[in-house]
Amino acid sequence: MQHLEEQEYTKQFDFELWKNLFRYTKPYKKYLIRLIFIMVGVAGIDAIFPLMGKFAVDNFIVAGDMSKMGIYIAVFSILVVVQAFNVWMLITTAGKIEVGVCYDIRKNAFRRIQELSLSYFDRTPVGWMMARMTSDTQRLGQIIAWGSVDSIWGIAMMVIMMSIMLILNWKLALTALVVMPALIVTGIYFQKRILKAFRDIRKTNSKITASFNEGITGARTSKTLVREGRNIIEFNEITDKMYHKSVKAAIFSSLYMPIVLLLGSIGTGLVLWKGGNNVINGVMGYGTLVAFINYVLRFFEPVRELARIFADLQYAQASGERILSLIDKEPDIKDKKEIIQKFGDFFNPVKKDWPGVEGDILFENVSFRYKKGEEVLKNFNLHVKKGQNIALVGATGSGKSTIVNLVCRFYEPVEGRILIDGTDYRERSQLWLHSNLGYVLQTPHLFSGTIMENIKYGRLDAGDEDVIKASKLVNAHDFIVKLDKAYEAEVGEGGARLSMGQKQLVSFARAIIADPAIFVLDEATSSIDSETEQVIQSAVEKVLEGRTSFIIAHRLSTIRNADRILVIDKGTVIEEGTHQELLKLRGRYYNLYNNQFLDEQEIKTINMDTELSL
Repeated sequence: MQHLEEQEYTKQFDFELWKNLFRYTKPYKKYLIRLIFIMVGVAGIDAIFPLMGKFAVDNFIVAGDMSKMGIYIAVFSILVVVQAFNVWMLITTAGKIEVGVCYDIRKNAFRRIQELSLSYFDRTPVGWMMARMTSDTQRLGQIIAWGSVDSIWGIAMMVIMMSIMLILNWKLALTALVVMPALIVTGIYFQKRILKAFRDIRKTNSKITASFNEGITGARTSKTLVREGRNIIEFNEITDKMYHKSVKAAIFSSLYMPIVLLLGSIGTGLVLWKGGNNVINGVMGYGTLVAFINYVLRFFEPVRELARIFADLQYAQASGERILSLIDKEPDIKDKKEIIQKFGDFFNPVKKDWPGVEGDILFENVSFRYKKGEEVLKNFNLHVKKGQNIALVGATGSGKSTIVNLVCRFYEPVEGRILIDGTDYRERSQLWLHSNLGYVLQTPHLFSGTIMENIKYGRLDAGDEDVIKASKLVNAHDFIVKLDKAYEAEVGEGGARLSMGQKQLVSFARAIIADPAIFVLDEATSSIDSETEQVIQSAVEKVLEGRTSFIIAHRLSTIRNADRILVIDKGTVIEEGTHQELLKLRGRYYNLYNNQFLDEQEIKTINMDTELSL
């Protein structure tokens, strides 16, 4: 199980966080300004309607004068038409802000994912990142756009109505507002609890997304291990937590809103009591009382909306914290500023200043440990000359992959340094090294698209002839042309339409088309049949000629022609030499080779006996 890249948050309301989030509205400044004017206009017209009611009561009902009915209808109709236009404008404007903010956040988050070091992906499940890129981002876009709509309208509405009420009867207005302190205290009380509940929900939701991802990507393994039942149990445990935390959050939210409604009703009751006495005593007219009742009822509507937005902000803050933790995450490996200025970065390379790569590699007193892990290498020294083919052999956890990851600068030494062609590779850009690197994994990953497109990912400016040449070099051309659409055949998601051996050959062609000076094969033949292995082995010998290469070997038969074989144990080279030299030592390599050879012979004998019996 991967270490979950999760951070605990304790701030009740983080103004700095919202300031950082609202920077994503800068490109939509004109829409925000337009939205402010629209919402103030909406609030102003909403505040006029009770005055229209006061006019109707005083003139048409109390005075019985219908002479101004035509003007009244005309004004009322104009207000309705203008308000309808305002509503259309606010929906259009807020929609543009929501979509734009979501787009920009996702774009920045995806860009940061491209920049992050391999170590981040080693300890962060895909599902967690997916939750932040999808549901968390959508939540933020909605609250920033529509929360702005409701907030501007609510504040403007309250200010305008409060001003009108104070003008009509300031004593009655103060009576209506007597419940405001209680509303503020209630808001503060619930804020802490609602925020904590929604933080728990977002964390659990990320776990559910991660569980979905593992369940889908590991479906084959689950079936072969008959883990379906256990998967259900584990998933139910997570969803049960989500259920209980969601219920808890819903309870807090459901208590908050009725309390706001109750206080609003108390304010309305006070107005009816006080205002009714004023009307009876002849101090105030019927129309003014009707207007006041309308204003009080409407006054607490924006209060309720602001209370709802406040609760939504708690939820959205939990999402925002997680999104910004991804966007603001600094890569473990970063090029220095002067290096970026000279050689460029991942997105803006300055290739004209890039030096060539010969492939001479030197480990100089290198020590390395993973985060929260034991030391893997200590004072490790190794000199690989240009064009040498180095095979790394050893048990799982011996340090083979660590050595290769350090060569590729997926990780950097904790102590010591690694020199390429006599220069510390930290004095060059990461992209410079990766552009001169060919890497073939044990389980190759192909992108959805055609074989032609997948091979061109190795060098985007490559022509079709370059693709065919690379495919022929790695012995992939023969199987490709036999497919229905040859190089235009779709590989499917992750290369699902191709066999493991075919995917391996395509990934080999993709690696070689860039003509890399350094090549890495990470147990590239351990998951394929012996016939395909021979095809790939033939390609390996041709491709690696003249290139510095590292082979992490599972099948020792594939490395017999390596220039040097290093037997690694606990981060130390315990044996070194050619295949024949190591066999003569009759040490660790000799035992490994003989045991594997006997196993392979036994398998061949069983297969032959099976064929004869058939």
